[in-house]
Amino acid sequence: MSSPSPRRGTGLLLALLAFAQFISAIDYNIVYVALPEIGREVGFDAQNLQWVVSGYAVAFGGFLLLGGRAADILGHRRMFVTALVLYGLASLAGGLADDPGLLVAARAVQGLGGALLLPATLSLIATTFTEGAQRNRALAIWGGAGAVGLALGSLLGGILTNYLGWEAVFYVNVPLALGAAAAAFAIIPADAPRERGRSFDLAGALTATIGFTALVFGVVQGPEAGWGSAQTLIALLGGALFIGLFLLIEARAAHPLMPLRLFRNRSLVAAMGITFVFMGTFGAQYYFFTVYLQNVRGYGALATGLAFIPAALVGMVGTKLSEKLLGRLGARTTVITGLLVGGTGMAVLAMAMSPTGGYPILLPGVILLSLGQGIAWTAMFVAATSGVDAHHQGIASAMASTTQQIGSAVGLAILVAIANAGVHTTTGPDLVPGLRTAGFTAAVLTLLGVAIALTLRRPAPTPTPATSTKQRTQSNISA
Repeated sequence: MSSPSPRRGTGLLLALLAFAQFISAIDYNIVYVALPEIGREVGFDAQNLQWVVSGYAVAFGGFLLLGGRAADILGHRRMFVTALVLYGLASLAGGLADDPGLLVAARAVQGLGGALLLPATLSLIATTFTEGAQRNRALAIWGGAGAVGLALGSLLGGILTNYLGWEAVFYVNVPLALGAAAAAFAIIPADAPRERGRSFDLAGALTATIGFTALVFGVVQGPEAGWGSAQTLIALLGGALFIGLFLLIEARAAHPLMPLRLFRNRSLVAAMGITFVFMGTFGAQYYFFTVYLQNVRGYGALATGLAFIPAALVGMVGTKLSEKLLGRLGARTTVITGLLVGGTGMAVLAMAMSPTGGYPILLPGVILLSLGQGIAWTAMFVAATSGVDAHHQGIASAMASTTQQIGSAVGLAILVAIANAGVHTTTGPDLVPGLRTAGFTAAVLTLLGVAIALTLRRPAPTPTPATSTKQRTQSNISA
């Protein structure tokens, strides 16, 4: 019996990596529409309910650098499987939880699984597919799976919550994650033996994890506890202190967790800034759209989920379009295009929000926002993996993903504070002015991402056939 062709094997690998991203993306949004029921049945109060979402975000953002380095040193397949097993078991624990503390702890372990999964997945893409058109296509497929997962997470969450209860939004991840982990042994090539001489940099891992976890915790907790509260200030200052200590350790370590020379890669540094702005603006729109539909317009969980279907379909179109734009225009112009289209969509969506407006009037904004999101998502990770050697793909992906998660926490905290300024209710038409202001603010902030994208290098011009013929003629004459 003949072995599968390399193309077929590569296709199966990409399908598995895209499926893993789909699982992770679904989980990002699936709990939103279930939050009211979770709050009632598990016993959360209004202040602590946010930690069902934030517990995941804090662990995800805090452990990404550790996950990136682990993928580089311990092996991409090992970390991919470990991450999915953690994800599946934590999802099972979340569905069984009957106490707020247990549920938040389960979400934190899910976040840890996500922090191990994302760098391993991006590393496998970057080391399997050649930089250029082949990698662009792979990242477009991977990004498309994520865009669909983000949008369908709300739909699936609505269906499951409506018919099976909130526990189902956790149970659904169990067979998906464990099934993908089992498939990895057959599809992903075995990891090479660990190289001697590459240490794990335990001091760097500890200080980075503590520092980024504390920083994300402080940003998430600030709007609820108050920016001047002791716990917020201790978390923010402690996080900054540990991150500073981490950078000092990295500057002196023989085998650093995050080699500081990677900051010489202009494309990676720009991508880190872009992912920060992207998630602080685009990432927050799912939250505000859900709040508007449920708390202003009175949509139920199922109706809210159905309202996200256009976003899923357009997001797929955006990632496919991104692949074409990357091949023709390069990452710089593609990122800028995505941010401008998406920012316009945020403004259009904000203008369409009203106490009595119907769903169709929201669609132009949703379409532009989702199209821009799909275009920019693929392109910013193409930029993050460009010019990075195979041994550092995991940590480079983690660096861009860490700024992505911090941007999500910072952006949501700022925009929620703007939306809630002067508002003393959680439902009704009085929420609309704040939601609109938050949407306009996010649209303006995307221009910061455009400014950062302008620092990316322009692609080298592709020689035309006439130019190539002329160059060959000149070369023959010289010879």
